[in-house]
Amino acid sequence: MSQLPPVMERYRAEIGAELRSVLDGRHSPVYDMMRYHLGWIDADGNCQTGSTGKALRPTLCLLACGAVGGDCRQALPAAAAVELVHNYSLIHDDIQDDDRERRHRPTVWAVWGKPQAINAGTAMRVLTNIALLRLGDRGVTLEKQSRVHHILDEASLRLIEGQYLDISYESRFDIAIGDYLSMVEGKTAALIAGALEIGALLGTDDEPTIAVFRDIGWNLGLAFQIRDDVLGIWGDRNETGKPPGSDIRRRKKTLPIVYALNESKDGLKEELVGIYRNGMLDDVAVGTVLGILDAVEARANAQRLIEWYSSQAERAIYTLSLEPSAGHDLKEMVNFLTERSF
Repeated sequence: MSQLPPVMERYRAEIGAELRSVLDGRHSPVYDMMRYHLGWIDADGNCQTGSTGKALRPTLCLLACGAVGGDCRQALPAAAAVELVHNYSLIHDDIQDDDRERRHRPTVWAVWGKPQAINAGTAMRVLTNIALLRLGDRGVTLEKQSRVHHILDEASLRLIEGQYLDISYESRFDIAIGDYLSMVEGKTAALIAGALEIGALLGTDDEPTIAVFRDIGWNLGLAFQIRDDVLGIWGDRNETGKPPGSDIRRRKKTLPIVYALNESKDGLKEELVGIYRNGMLDDVAVGTVLGILDAVEARANAQRLIEWYSSQAERAIYTLSLEPSAGHDLKEMVNFLTERSF
């Protein structure tokens, strides 16, 4: 699946316009660093197109709002805030992981240095709160505004907790599958769940319905991240923009590696640990790791988990009383995010 489904394009222009309006009138170079990260300009300040992300999380927020009968335009400030939280975390992630490239071009810190990139990421997180203030202008009650703030703050804290675990795992080889899932619940699932919960909250007062949307997001977030892990090892370079085995070369402890650390026998675990303890991994080392992953069927087991979590998300969708078109849109998102090739 190499193209975005139509539902992913439905709100892209409105989300982009809302994000741009949050940054309108802000002229410090730190805001140009944000504009660069968001793909609107190049490093010299020239207008640019084609480097923006999928806008997954704000799209889910607006889909949830519309699915329960709400006005998506009323939820746009929250959708923009969700996207700002996601992107601030990416700027900081790139610094912490020493990643020099994102979306096929240099990362913010690779262009302006790590201290200034920290400033840009932190300022972007503050802009989240300013974006949420616009909910009042759209007629959202103070009670709901407060709940949206709380949901997004809690998701942000879970995201940071997940990133803490991810970094702490870099020097460990005793990571259980449950440890990995706890990390992903924070780093990925919490914000996706929060996006759907916020969208539903802004569209309905029915608390059980809001809770189901959060559950959908939680399962979808886990399936999404595990699919990302699979692509980081076995993805097609023409689709992902990364060479095969890219996560292995970076010695990342993604699910297939964690699975191998727990299931390898006959000296394979010791061999895997020895390779990961070395510095840069060459093609021979990557090939050896791929062989170990094949020996324990790590890819097949990761796929089984993807299918489990995506089926849980779909079951949750079917419990809702939605218009057929809304149910179709949500199902389409589940299928894309768990079967995507990029």
